[in-house]
Amino acid sequence: MTLLRLGPAALSRSRFAISPLAETLSALMALHRPTPPPWLADWHARNRPAYLDWIAADDVAAGLLSLISATKWLPDTVTPPPTGGMRTRLADELAAVAAHDDTTVRATVADALAAAHGPQTTAWLDADGLAPRVAGIVEDGWTRFVAPDWPRRRAILERDVMHRAGILAAFGWRQAVEGMTRRSTWIGEDAIRFSDQAWPDRHISGEGLIFVPHTADSGSWTCERPPHFALVYPARGPAAEVDHCGPDPLSGLLGAGRARIMRELTRPATSSQLARSLELSLGTVSAHVAVLRESGVIAGARAGRSVVYALTERGERLLKVLGA
Repeated sequence: MTLLRLGPAALSRSRFAISPLAETLSALMALHRPTPPPWLADWHARNRPAYLDWIAADDVAAGLLSLISATKWLPDTVTPPPTGGMRTRLADELAAVAAHDDTTVRATVADALAAAHGPQTTAWLDADGLAPRVAGIVEDGWTRFVAPDWPRRRAILERDVMHRAGILAAFGWRQAVEGMTRRSTWIGEDAIRFSDQAWPDRHISGEGLIFVPHTADSGSWTCERPPHFALVYPARGPAAEVDHCGPDPLSGLLGAGRARIMRELTRPATSSQLARSLELSLGTVSAHVAVLRESGVIAGARAGRSVVYALTERGERLLKVLGA
């Protein structure tokens, strides 16, 4: 069992962040695997042919992405902890990736190879300037497969952070961390279980632990640049909107647009987040939200400069009664 041990000041400094790099890595790992989870099936089918053509033309990309899709321990040189909080920029993360020398890259890849399932090619490690090439591959992957969908993905990430921040404010870190990953739970008073593997425990100093959601799959990993550590975990609600087959009583009652918003508000969100995740204009969302508020099925609460909407008890009953 591997534990993340938090020192006395670590929890007070722990925080959430969004990482375009982590989102890109998880998307590329999902595309490398032939069978996606159900909520990624359409996206996977649209993008995998282009992904396979892309890596077939670049030996370094093919070797790197095969490895990170098969290992239980990602190379530390590819996974710097995000340091920009909710405003982390991909350019800054890629600069950290590109800063390593070839010896360091090969050493961290050796650790990943030792934890990989199945044989992996290593010929790509003979190339020079590995770190800048790896950064370029990630940037290209972002441009091709993540950036076109980034507003929707970011909305999901922000909503996950909002949800967990609410739990944190009400109940503390113990409840906020429970269930982040398949294995994450508190051990004693000062440690979070990260893995069932027998790796050395990680000791988190006064810099705190950075919690980073991603949308593409159910995996989790750590990012380590002592004294900075991050735990990447699967966000809540990454599934694309479910198509309702046959008659849809909720849409018949409210209209399709308002029904979509009600279903989306099983997880609280702002109007801007709804617009991004549903790919609607902000004006359209605002008009639907106004009607739903007047009918008493949703309510808004101000959080800083934003208004966060959620289902009321009446709205929850309505969804339940109509089988929505």
